[in-house]
Amino acid sequence: MAAPKFEVLTNSRFYLEIKLSDIPGSKDEIDGYFMECQGFQRTQEVIEIVEVTPQKWGKNEDAKFGRPVRTKIPGNSKHDNIILKRGLTISLTMWNWLKAVEQGEWAKQKRDGELIVYDQGAEEQARFRFTGAWPTKYKIAGFKAGGNEFEIEEVELAIDEFIRVK
Repeated sequence: MAAPKFEVLTNSRFYLEIKLSDIPGSKDEIDGYFMECQGFQRTQEVIEIVEVTPQKWGKNEDAKFGRPVRTKIPGNSKHDNIILKRGLTISLTMWNWLKAVEQGEWAKQKRDGELIVYDQGAEEQARFRFTGAWPTKYKIAGFKAGGNEFEIEEVELAIDEFIRVK
């Protein structure tokens, strides 16, 4: 049987890889189990140029002004922040990473990572790479007496670049 030429991938089969084991004070063997990842977006900015051409408006030969023509050209690429969510654990790695950035060492704290998406047969089908990630925000969900939901830890990362590599 021939392999399918087109498959829609589900959002529940992914792995996010980011090396945090070298964060000061980290004793974690695993980078983290992320339950949700958001914000993977790359945008091409648009620059609009307006020129006035010698062509006159309408059929009036006495027109004094030329016709404006608008042209759109590509500008710089923009990469949104990434939001990672996972169940709160006893690990201090994410917190320590944010603290290292706050203490003025943000350039040393930049990390690269990849988001890998799998098909239903557990085969890798898409890979996205992000570079220069560093934490800008740390948040935990609210607490509720009598609740039994997992506590969620959320970290927002600024990134330099987001590209698809497979």
